[in-house]
Amino acid sequence: MELRIFGDPVAFHCGPFPVTETMLTSTLVTCVLIGLVWGVRISLQNAPLSYVSTVASMIVESCDKLIYDITGRAHPELANWSGSLFLFIASCNLAGQLPGVHPATGSLATTSALALLVFLSVPFAGIYSHGVCGYLRSYLRPNPLMLPLHVISELSRTLALAVRLFGNIMSGHLVVALLVSLAGLLVPTPIMALDLLIGILQAYIFAILATVYIGAAISKDAE
Repeated sequence: MELRIFGDPVAFHCGPFPVTETMLTSTLVTCVLIGLVWGVRISLQNAPLSYVSTVASMIVESCDKLIYDITGRAHPELANWSGSLFLFIASCNLAGQLPGVHPATGSLATTSALALLVFLSVPFAGIYSHGVCGYLRSYLRPNPLMLPLHVISELSRTLALAVRLFGNIMSGHLVVALLVSLAGLLVPTPIMALDLLIGILQAYIFAILATVYIGAAISKDAE
């Protein structure tokens, strides 16, 4: 019987610890991203006017501007966090287009972990910006009776983040796999292109929502 953890098949064991396909894919994607970022960093140092450096600078400036538009202030740490979320999710979605590769974001365990990180980042950012008392007071506005609704809202949006990303990526991957098995490789190509676009769009939506949630916690209105 095939061993599975959270529905994911175990690829191999690293000592006593099982390694699932999702863990393997997400680890490989992370290593590739680190390698690419390191390469871009070297390019920026050695050739600051090169094409790669120009594109990288434009991406960073766009990300900083987006954060400023959402929060009203410059937040380099939030830009780094949101950009990292987008790059990781988009790369996992793109990896799912490779033959035999199951996207890590097609696992509810991965999307739940990402949503949990966002959930924990909100109070961390709020407390860092306004202190414990200042952040907790935001749960009592405009009336202390709103406290349960604020708590339910944070829990429900975390669940929505995880389920939305998981559902869109898993369904798209299954549809493409089904079409490939039934019609061959060339016929489903337009669907694969659409699935690719959806994967990038879902990564963007996840990163934007995370930015909005964290931006609301650190805004002046939360004081």
